[in-house]
Amino acid sequence: MKMYTKAMATAVAALAIFVTTNVSAQTTSEPTNPSRQKLGVGINAGIPTNSGSSFALGADLRYQVDIDRQLSIPITAGFTSIFNKDITIGSTTYEVDNSNYIPVKAGLKYFFNDSGSGAYGLAEAGAAFWTAKGAGTAFVYSPAVGYAWSNGLDLGVKYEGLSQNGNNNGYVGLRLAYGFKL
Repeated sequence: MKMYTKAMATAVAALAIFVTTNVSAQTTSEPTNPSRQKLGVGINAGIPTNSGSSFALGADLRYQVDIDRQLSIPITAGFTSIFNKDITIGSTTYEVDNSNYIPVKAGLKYFFNDSGSGAYGLAEAGAAFWTAKGAGTAFVYSPAVGYAWSNGLDLGVKYEGLSQNGNNNGYVGLRLAYGFKL
């Protein structure tokens, strides 16, 4: 699993380099169309699928390159904390640290109409870097559906799953964001 996670992280980094290089070339040759790139700032909140956790909260930045009016390539990075419940054994309660990670993902976003706004489907995958010492890296994936308004507001429902060494965790949540055209 460790090799798979490293391969996924390498693939996400390669995709990010390819997209930014390709966009730079397009921007140089097409300076009159700056709306092909967007930067979004979002907050995420959700309910973990693991019964030992109480809620998830995070924030992210999403760089998005529009291939056309319906298809985009998003590259997302952020910080998420899954708040874990304390464990009581007998009369002793043990405090459990929160699970904090930095997700780095790339994917595809498809708008169901040709206006470049409205309802969409999104699929992202990448690597989640745990912040606890020695915790390593997990594979992260995130399917979502949402609605993006033409004024930049974006509301989505997503599942963000984490997989590492046969252990799975994740959360079902909402993402509220605002996107800026670059």
